[in-house]
Amino acid sequence: MKRILVIGAGLSTPSLIKYLLDQSEQQNWKVVVGDFSKEMAEKRVDGHPNGDAIQFDVMNDVQRAEETKKSDIVISMLPARLHHLMAKCCIRFSKDMVTASYVSPEVKEFHKEAKEKGIVLLNEIGLDPGIDHMSAMEVIDRLKGKGGKLTAFRSYTGGLVAPKYDNNPWNYKFTWNPRNVVLAGQGGAQFIHNGMYKHIPYHKVFSRVQQLHVNGYGEFEGYPNRDSLKYRGEYGIDDIPTMFRGTIRRPGYSKTWEALVQLGVTDDSYVLENSENLTYRDFVNSFLKYERVIPVEKKLADYVGFAEDSFEMYKLRWLGLFDDTKIGLKNATPAQILQKILEEKWQLDSDDKDMIVMQHKFEYVIDGGKKEITSSMVVEGKDNVHTAMAQTVGLPVGIAAKLLLTDVINPTGVRMPTAKRIYDPVLKELEEYGIKFTEKEREIPMNGNGNGNGTENGNGQY
Repeated sequence: MKRILVIGAGLSTPSLIKYLLDQSEQQNWKVVVGDFSKEMAEKRVDGHPNGDAIQFDVMNDVQRAEETKKSDIVISMLPARLHHLMAKCCIRFSKDMVTASYVSPEVKEFHKEAKEKGIVLLNEIGLDPGIDHMSAMEVIDRLKGKGGKLTAFRSYTGGLVAPKYDNNPWNYKFTWNPRNVVLAGQGGAQFIHNGMYKHIPYHKVFSRVQQLHVNGYGEFEGYPNRDSLKYRGEYGIDDIPTMFRGTIRRPGYSKTWEALVQLGVTDDSYVLENSENLTYRDFVNSFLKYERVIPVEKKLADYVGFAEDSFEMYKLRWLGLFDDTKIGLKNATPAQILQKILEEKWQLDSDDKDMIVMQHKFEYVIDGGKKEITSSMVVEGKDNVHTAMAQTVGLPVGIAAKLLLTDVINPTGVRMPTAKRIYDPVLKELEEYGIKFTEKEREIPMNGNGNGNGTENGNGQY
């Protein structure tokens, strides 16, 4: 019986663990789920005869080594900064490792050792990163195979609330780690557009949005996401003139969120004195000019350039930012205080369902003409446990682990799922779970210079 060690039992793991347990009898697997909270691990295993739950402390060197040595494969669902600890053990005991997180610099350094040991440290095989890579590479390889030359690639992903449960003015609820939402964009963003490199500082990230439409689901917007440039090499499109990766929200979200960024309440670099005794209103006012006779609402509206009766100000009032509720968090950063406020308003209700939206746009030249392919995926959650986020993050990880354990794939080194031998079987099985893309293709008219008038060119947003 092969032993699978899953480390971490958080919000992204229910569908992963269920998949492994559902497969366990046929595949002759023992699935061991470890978490710092044994209660959480037990909840995920749910008494399955082929599952075990253990209390696991990733900082315990002895336990980490013992559990890795006993296992045939390790699935790390830990925070990204901790994956290298499990990777080091996997190198030591020659065990494959799979994770949904970005390749960290620390893990990347293990590439040579992993190849020498004949094992793989397979990263970025969740949703974003993960399904985005695999679905993009499927189209890119197909276009190359028929002689097409890619001239632009734009990719957008977002975790949102499903339309039926979209009942707040922000059109948003937390489907992922709230802290990541509050800190989004703080590293700035960079991409390339028509051969020109674009570097967007944090305070401008949410003003540089692109509009997009998804059939059946309406209008969305996408703000630039991190570093779009680093994937040109991984995708084999180093010379592409336009490449953009973005995060999806409903229209209007970014404009209002930008006001919070400009105000300074997303800052996580310092602690506010006496934070536990401040009210939400005091908190907002502490970032504004000192004027006793001017209401906080007006000061904020003037500062960020909103009309007092605007929908943007309504959304800020709806959050409770001007209430006299005490914060109650001691030695808190502005970002931590904002997160507390948002968690009171943006939590999924018990009967809510979330939604994942992903869309790619490919522009390519072939036979003297230019075309665009729009490839879209929408997945709605089953409930508030097996969410769309949990499905789209966890299922690709589980499928990849199965492919490794059954020797269908056998890559070595530190890898991403950009090779056809990896992405092809994963995408095929994901379709069985309703995770699939629909495509729409159109001709792009050529202008007098023989160039296409590519979508989203010249709209002033880049």
